[in-house]
Amino acid sequence: MRLILAEDSTLLREGLVRLLAEEGHEIVAAVGDAAALLAAVAAAPEPPDVVIVDVRMPPTHTDEGLRAALEIRRGHPGVGVLVLSQYVEKRYATELITADTTGVGYLLKDRVAQVDEFLDALERIGAGGAAFDPEVVRQLLVRSSHADPLSRLTPRERDVLGHMAEGRTNAAVADQLHISQSAVEKHVNAIFDKLDLSHTTGYSRRVLAVLRYLGS
Repeated sequence: MRLILAEDSTLLREGLVRLLAEEGHEIVAAVGDAAALLAAVAAAPEPPDVVIVDVRMPPTHTDEGLRAALEIRRGHPGVGVLVLSQYVEKRYATELITADTTGVGYLLKDRVAQVDEFLDALERIGAGGAAFDPEVVRQLLVRSSHADPLSRLTPRERDVLGHMAEGRTNAAVADQLHISQSAVEKHVNAIFDKLDLSHTTGYSRRVLAVLRYLGS
């Protein structure tokens, strides 16, 4: 894939450049702030397949990276976005996942050290899928049970929905939970029934289920 990387830590940035280049990806640009990221995307002969961007970058180290990522998505909807963060930024993660779930990912930087998982997430995003760090999903989905519309779900159904929220396909969920794909499909249909999404048309029920999960 053709990638643009924005990370203000020189050590991490150069490490990612080397790792991704060794995996056969083309690094179009590697920059240290959001303004340079936007300039690199604008200067590229054609949009990259994916941009990898830190949430917090100079000059204020608040949300420059995320705002740049959302701006890139508005101008180039086909560009995948993988956001990296040191901590779970709940507001930013929710904003990203609710803006669009096609070709989007949010990983904690610790996940980069787990190279296979990081590369798998990148491949999913490049293919138009989604990839959300399990810890991000866990923190977003912790809610009080008395106001939780998901309280009707069984523990297994919540497990399935949690993996769906990470961007996994039914086959990948089956592999993670060590159950058959047909069992996953039954759980997914039960989730749709219990969240009153069985008869929804015109929208992805899978996306709506995840959004219902995030908003519970």
